[in-house]
This record gives sequence, C-alpha cells and structure tokens, in this order.
Amino acid sequence: MSDRAAPTLDDPVDVGSVTLRNRLYRSPVLECAGTDEDTAGVLRSELEPAAASGAGLICQGATIVRSDGGCAAPNMTRVHDDTFVASLAPVPEAIENHGGTVFAQLEHGGLRSMETWHEEFRNAHPNLDQLAVSRPPLPMRLADRVGLLDLSPDVLTTDEVYDLAADFGRAAERLADAGYHGIHVAGANMGIVQQFLSPFYNRREDEFGDGFRFLELVHDEVRARTDLPLITKVPAETRSPPGVRSHLSDDDCVRLCERAADTGFDAVTPVAVNVFWDMHIIRGEYPERAWQADEFQAGYEAAFGSGWRARLVSLANQFQARAATFEPAWNADLCRRVRERVDVPVMLEGGVRERERIDRLLGDACDLVGMGRPFYAEPRLPARILDDPDADVACENCNNCTVPQVTGAPGVCRTPSVLAERGRHEQEDAYERD
Repeated sequence: MSDRAAPTLDDPVDVGSVTLRNRLYRSPVLECAGTDEDTAGVLRSELEPAAASGAGLICQGATIVRSDGGCAAPNMTRVHDDTFVASLAPVPEAIENHGGTVFAQLEHGGLRSMETWHEEFRNAHPNLDQLAVSRPPLPMRLADRVGLLDLSPDVLTTDEVYDLAADFGRAAERLADAGYHGIHVAGANMGIVQQFLSPFYNRREDEFGDGFRFLELVHDEVRARTDLPLITKVPAETRSPPGVRSHLSDDDCVRLCERAADTGFDAVTPVAVNVFWDMHIIRGEYPERAWQADEFQAGYEAAFGSGWRARLVSLANQFQARAATFEPAWNADLCRRVRERVDVPVMLEGGVRERERIDRLLGDACDLVGMGRPFYAEPRLPARILDDPDADVACENCNNCTVPQVTGAPGVCRTPSVLAERGRHEQEDAYERD
C-alpha cells in the first residue's frame, strides 16, 4: 500500500481492535519462564520493563499449546491448563498499567521439539514422539541415522491436524480470559506452522498438502473463541543451503502474507529463514564466550549427550556464523514487497539497531518495528529509542545471550562491554521516562 502516509515512531497504530500507543515493539524471544507458581513473576520481570519504558507492544515469547512435547528449548511456558493460564493474569495487568499492550505467541515445535535433539530430555521421555507434518526430509533422516538427532516421528492424520489447530484455539481462549491483549502465531523458526507451510517438510496428500490450510484453520479456531487481534509470522526460506530445492521463496512468502491478510489476520511479520534451525534466525557473531564458559559445560553435555558432541555442535555453530553474518534490517526488502500487497500492518524485525534506520523504514518497508536480542541487553531500551533520534542499541550481536538457553539458562546479556555501556546509560538516567 505505497500511498499510505508515512508514520513516525510515536504515532499510534491499530492492530485489529487494539490501538498501540506507538510503533516500537519487543519481538518474541525466549523468556524461559517455565510452568509453575513463579511463572507470572518471571514473565513480569522480563516484560514489564519494556512497557514501563514506553514500548507500544510487547510480544511474549513462544508458549506451547499442549501438555507434553512441542518445546523447542528447556523451560518454555505451556498454556494448555485453565488454572495455570489464569494465574498469568498479573502479566497483562502489569503491562496495561504502564499503558502498554502484550500479545502471547502460540507455538508447537513439531520436528524441532526437544525430544529430537536434547539428549537428557529424550532419556527422561523415551516414549515421546515428535509431531510431524510428513515423513521427515532426507537430511534429517540421515542426521538421525548417524546419531545427531533422535527421530521418532508421529505423522499427523487429518483428524489429528484438526485437533492440533483446536489446541491453538483453546490456548488463545485461555489467554484472552487471563487478560492478554492479542495472539501471535509462531509461523516461522522451524516450528510446526512453518513445517506445514514449507514444501521441504510438507508432502501431504490431504487438504493440508496446501500448507496454508493449517494456518487458516488455526485462525478459524482462534476466531471461534476470541476476537482478540491475531497476528502471525510468515517465512521465506531463502537462507536455506543451496542443495535444498524445495523451499519457500520470497514470492511464496508474499503470496502467503496476502492469503493471511485475506483470511483475517490483523498483521503479518515476513521473515527470511532457513528450513533448519540455525543462526539465520538471529545472525551475528559466533558466541565463543558462551561456548567456552565453564558454568554451561555440564548443561551442554546434558543437552547434546557428551562433551565431544557438544564440541561438534559448537563447530557447526561456528561454521553457520560465517554464512549468517549480521545485516542491518535484513527483512526490510521482503517486508517492503509485502506492504505493497496487503491492507494490514506489516511488522519488521531482524537487525534493526538504530533510531535513524527505524525512521527510514517506517512508512516504507513497514508499519511497526521490533527488536529482540537488544532487550536482553537493555530491558528498558524503548526509553532511549523513543527519546533520542540519534540512539542506537548497546547489543553487539555477539549471540552470547542465546546459546546458553539450550541448558535452560535465561536469555540475558553476559558481554562485559555491552553491560558497561548499559551501566553508563543508567548513570545518565537514559532509561527513565515521564
């Protein structure tokens, strides 16, 4: 929609029935808040600073819609239980008290679930299979054969696909009853929705052979239970290895975004990803400090099965980093193409680090701009971004915040130079707002 008036970062924006106070949002990242009596407190401590410092929207990271399986990392929150989800009500209440808005992201890992790759979890749950859209692709079967993965796929029947979509709807209803302001469907990062959308994973012969049909069904199941705003990520698998022929192109992503808007999704987030879980999701430097930290070695060995296997994963991570170098606003061109074709807000995230770039992107490539890892470094980052037209983030894209999460560690910045910069901003009261 190229004829839209160019907005500013401070301008409000409507997403479905909700008006956000500005166009800066915290994109969904792992909070590792678990599922117990402390979860609401952990989520408040993670999310409330962003609202208190001015973010228009806070996206709570992926929450799993079923009681077992589907977690992509340790300590992810599940939202299958009525009583537990009701206990999360203090989270949206706290966000709302600061004038902010919080959407919860719904997810299921499918073949990316912990029972595929996490040795300790697999040993504790030997009979837990992974939900699969189709028979796993050949590269994953080969990885299973040599012992790098542990596949026991449970290919969903047509009826089971309907049941899974209904679980997304039921989870959305619980979150609506708890006071959340919107629902975000995790449509990328190799979760189950991407696996349905992707020709690399989806070779079904029923109605769900058209992968968008599952996303459409999730929409319908959510809409049958709540009228909260509903948004989704949509993948372009253009970061896949050259040998992967069947994947979602940029053109496919644009068409999927059009279908999502026509179906009734209230906003879309186009993202360029791989067909595999790798550093193209986050991009940046090889996290050497995190891999070498003594405090995480036992956790790495438990996750990957042994010290040598952990070192092998570390080497693979180092190799990936060479291909997944940091690019400022790496989804901008894709978002721009989508924005020209849809009538709903386009949300851009991935590599946005400076206020000056945000001002150029708004009204051109997108309608909202989000950041993820920078919030690990600066929980009250919005105060600086909103108040200073020359602001840029402290985050150095070193990724030392992300790798320890495979051990269940929280996503926090551990880089001394970044923490020192945050300290200087704190001394200058740069994170305070009226």
